[in-house]
Amino acid sequence: MSTLEEHVDVGVPIDTAWESLHRVDDYPRFLAGVREARTEAGGRARLDVEAGGRAREFEAEVSDRAGERVLEWRTTGAPDLAGSFSLLPIDRNRTRVQARVEYDAGTVRETFGGPKGFAQASAIERLVRSDLEQFREYVEQGR
Repeated sequence: MSTLEEHVDVGVPIDTAWESLHRVDDYPRFLAGVREARTEAGGRARLDVEAGGRAREFEAEVSDRAGERVLEWRTTGAPDLAGSFSLLPIDRNRTRVQARVEYDAGTVRETFGGPKGFAQASAIERLVRSDLEQFREYVEQGR
């Protein structure tokens, strides 16, 4: 398993960023390839994703440690992916959003495309960085 960690500083209070991460229906606004997202019963979310020219549906278990401001997720089927978003206050009006993703490059390659596709570590890093920047724009614009 590989682990990727990236962060972005956002110009909103921690409570605003925390609430925004919990709006699963809004994930298509800032997560590349997510066409639709919805919350389901039992702490689950369902995401319709298009990546590497393929459409897939994923179910993830989502849990949070509200006191620590950590939202954790794990897919319930293939591909086996897991991660978290941790929020840290910088000051009263700024928050650091730390994303952590655990993945197996081979499994991602099989799921999303060929050897030069989505599974390359650099492509995954660019995607996560881009998604964090999109989240920053989304949350700072108050959507």
